[in-house]
Amino acid sequence: MTAPLRRVIVKRPEEAFRSAEEIGRQWRSLGYTAPPDLERAAAEHRRFVDLLQAEGAEVLHLPADPRTGLDSLYAHDAGIVTEAGAIVFQTGKPERRGEGPALADALRHWDVPILGSIEREATAEGGDLLWLDRRTLAAGRSFRTNAAGVAALRGLLAPLGVELMELALPCWNGAGEVLHLQSFISLLDADLAVVYRRLLPVPLFEWLQERGVRLIDIPEAEFATQGCNVLAVAPRRAVMLSGNPGTRARLEEAGCVVREFEGSEISLKGLGGPTCLTRPLWRQT
Repeated sequence: MTAPLRRVIVKRPEEAFRSAEEIGRQWRSLGYTAPPDLERAAAEHRRFVDLLQAEGAEVLHLPADPRTGLDSLYAHDAGIVTEAGAIVFQTGKPERRGEGPALADALRHWDVPILGSIEREATAEGGDLLWLDRRTLAAGRSFRTNAAGVAALRGLLAPLGVELMELALPCWNGAGEVLHLQSFISLLDADLAVVYRRLLPVPLFEWLQERGVRLIDIPEAEFATQGCNVLAVAPRRAVMLSGNPGTRARLEEAGCVVREFEGSEISLKGLGGPTCLTRPLWRQT
């Protein structure tokens, strides 16, 4: 989660949102706080991509796809990448079910091997999954990632020697509002994480404490503005959403180099920060 980011998938607002008419048709049912402005969203996303490229990442763009909607902007959720290939998900949010097949097609086009898929009654979303190290994957059991999804992931990962740590997530504000595992923790280095501690599952807290991981607590007021959703582009090099000065100051005090982008249209309205906007394919470990 923190090694230098070298190849990453994103989806531009132009391909995810497609038009003002599509935005108007979808934003309420998808739970957006307001309709995104397509032109401003495109400008914000270009700045975000510029930051990734400046850090040495090759950026691949998902194409427009009629099977997907506004939420496909958040490329993180439709799959996960292992050392043996990608695992493609059936998302827990029904409106996003076309994103997995669309991602699978793109991966084949880019010659990325596919290890397996989560399907039938099983659901999973990338935001519920956190690589704690090369052989430990934390999986949030949530409204988006169900018990069958966790079991299917465990079966796919076991032959790779990967242990899956299942963590029960709270109901929070109910099934209609997203709460992923990564909503309240982002890793910044092998020994550093930024957290919203009140939501950390006890087993995860204990795992981090036992391994000497320092926890940086975000200010209470910055949880709603994606202060905890921080993308590590290398150890202690981070990209985060602007408007979280308390969190930024604490990251810098811990020795992090921080870059910011404006995300009122691409992050705040759809409740997805910089991690959500990316699907890393290759980190230089």
